[in-house]
Amino acid sequence: MAVPSRDSARGLYTISVAAELAGMTPQTLRSYEGRGLVAPARTSGGTRLYSDDDIARLRRVARLVEEGVNLAGVGRILDLEDENARLRGDS
Repeated sequence: MAVPSRDSARGLYTISVAAELAGMTPQTLRSYEGRGLVAPARTSGGTRLYSDDDIARLRRVARLVEEGVNLAGVGRILDLEDENARLRGDS
């Protein structure tokens, strides 16, 4: 019996579950969304749904902040990493 593949970019987790998985508060997730660091999917009712990719990105943000990078710098680093992945054809 084949196991269905899991799309890592598909929204799966509500904000409270995503916050727990990422080791942050829901307010922090909202703040990061407001700064454009993460863009969760939304249901038709407006509920945020975070994917496995979003959780990985949030953990990357947390590591950079722990290393002393400010949020503007985090945004720039993430943009450059996304661009590199695009150029390599990873996404």
